Amino acid sequence: MIRFTVEVTVSGGLHARPASVLVNLLNGYRSTVKMIYNNKQANGKSILSVMALGAKTGDEITFEIEGEDEQQAVSDVQALFERNFAI
Repeated sequence: MIRFTVEVTVSGGLHARPASVLVNLLNGYRSTVKMIYNNKQANGKSILSVMALGAKTGDEITFEIEGEDEQQAVSDVQALFERNFAI
């Protein structure tokens, strides 16, 4: 399992569009993804779960990714946040 934290920099936080981009990315991996924010946990592969976290710009989210392709998933999630969700 790999655990890491990222800052939400996308304008408006993890609303529908960025949450959709993130979930679509994560659904391409076999690993399980748990997101933790403000004492709440979410399945990173569920758009409703991710949006229910209510993460806003400037908030930090912790990811726990575990599985056979966890290393690649971590790299891709970090890159997505670094490029501010630009596709």
